[in-house]
Amino acid sequence: MDSTKPQSAEAQVSFKDWVAVVGSALGAFMAVLDIQITASSLKDIQGALGASLDEGSWISTAYLIAEIVTIPLTGWLSKVFGMKRYILTNAVLFLIFSMCCGLAWDLNSLIAFRAAQGFTGGVLIPMSFAIILSKLPPSKQPIGLAIFSITAVFAPSIGPTIGGYLTDNFGWEYSFYLNLIPGIILIAMLAYSLPKAKMQLDLLKRGDYLGITTMAIGLSCLIYVLEEGQRKDWFGSDLILRPAIVAAIALTIFVTTQFVKKEPLLNLGLLIRRNFGIGSFANTVFGMALYGSVYIIPSYLTIVQGYSALQIGQVLIWSGVPQLAITPFIPLLMKKVDARVMLVTGLALFSASCFMNAFMSHDYSGPQLIAAMLVRALGQPLIMVPLSTLTTAGIAQEEAPTASSLFNMMRNLGGSFGIAGLSTLLTQREQFHSERIGESFTAVGLNTQHFLNQADIGLLLNQAMDKFQQHGYSQYNAHQAAIEQLARRIKIEAYVQSFNDCFLALGIVLLIAAICAMFLKKADPNAHSMAE
Repeated sequence: MDSTKPQSAEAQVSFKDWVAVVGSALGAFMAVLDIQITASSLKDIQGALGASLDEGSWISTAYLIAEIVTIPLTGWLSKVFGMKRYILTNAVLFLIFSMCCGLAWDLNSLIAFRAAQGFTGGVLIPMSFAIILSKLPPSKQPIGLAIFSITAVFAPSIGPTIGGYLTDNFGWEYSFYLNLIPGIILIAMLAYSLPKAKMQLDLLKRGDYLGITTMAIGLSCLIYVLEEGQRKDWFGSDLILRPAIVAAIALTIFVTTQFVKKEPLLNLGLLIRRNFGIGSFANTVFGMALYGSVYIIPSYLTIVQGYSALQIGQVLIWSGVPQLAITPFIPLLMKKVDARVMLVTGLALFSASCFMNAFMSHDYSGPQLIAAMLVRALGQPLIMVPLSTLTTAGIAQEEAPTASSLFNMMRNLGGSFGIAGLSTLLTQREQFHSERIGESFTAVGLNTQHFLNQADIGLLLNQAMDKFQQHGYSQYNAHQAAIEQLARRIKIEAYVQSFNDCFLALGIVLLIAAICAMFLKKADPNAHSMAE
């Protein structure tokens, strides 16, 4: 009898605790959704505000920089001001700044509001994770983490779809106004469910201000370099080289101080622990693949197939909506299957979906991508919940804020690295494949008839010439126009091969993460955790 009482007591979770879990997850969902929701409406926003491509890129970059910087601060500031006061204040401000984004009168005002939105929205992500791990006992945490996984996995997949639909039907402003109703619900749920906590303003006197400063400067410069590097020729530009040097110096100082200070901002020693270290690496790779695939698929459909924002959203939804049906069953599955097996299986399925896209031809459009989307939708829910459970196993309650901040920061950083890496790889491989194809024939040397016949290029050229001559072109002009059309076709083929290379790279990286995940220790459901 004595042994069963603690278990039954541990399994009891109050209604208010569940409201807090669901409410905080809704906030995290909104914050993650806003990372990607402007991706499909960026051209419309640039046109409305008269911004260039480089200027318009700051609409997303400002949000990302602010969000990444605020995530590591959340654990400390929630102690200083109290969890309820801190998360509610930021939820209200996030809602206000979302409305301000829709009301922005020029590019500068929109960028400023997006940065403020990122600073406040970034709080909602780790706080949701921390609430789940502090309010729920180990036996119930998989359910809470399944709810949280919807914010981490489903939101990036559905973001461009929602943004494209709202932009095409109502205007880009409604991508921000969308937050109004769920924001009010979120605030009401948290105000009702979270207990009051005293402020600990004395912690401000002992704050790690050197760590805060170097972390903020270092991460800001790093995200700027990752987001803008490809557009500005990377280290060939002083606009990238200088921030990269600042980031390297600032982050080196930050990491060093975190290991020597008695009360550091973040306990980086957690990364040395087997499960937390391996899990954080897997989470970083997962972020790379998650945000990378959401970036690369719309790019392919835009460049190769000429899809509109709404059409792209209709394709991406195949990797998003099925997850809503799968995720609720993950906690039940974890009771019967080792979390490590589920994690490795999920990473392998995600990897397989990337390999399925690594051998595309120019005929691949939305319908041909659905099979890989469904495999991805099956694999992603198998990753997030087991990964969170394994990574945080054995973490004490006082370490919860740091663990939550690190875990969520690593995934978002992975996303930035993934998008930057894929953008660079895409450009470089497109140039490589264009040169390789161009070596076979040039505008001057199109008499390589053997190659032309083998690749059907000669037939394409003759068909194009006939078409132009039917429209009144002379034989010479028809020949030149046909060559230009053929060059565009070659460009498309080079892009297709470079997209294949990107998917191949993602598949390989995910396989490496799956191998590393095999070395995780089994999570003991009765072990002490953040909830205790």
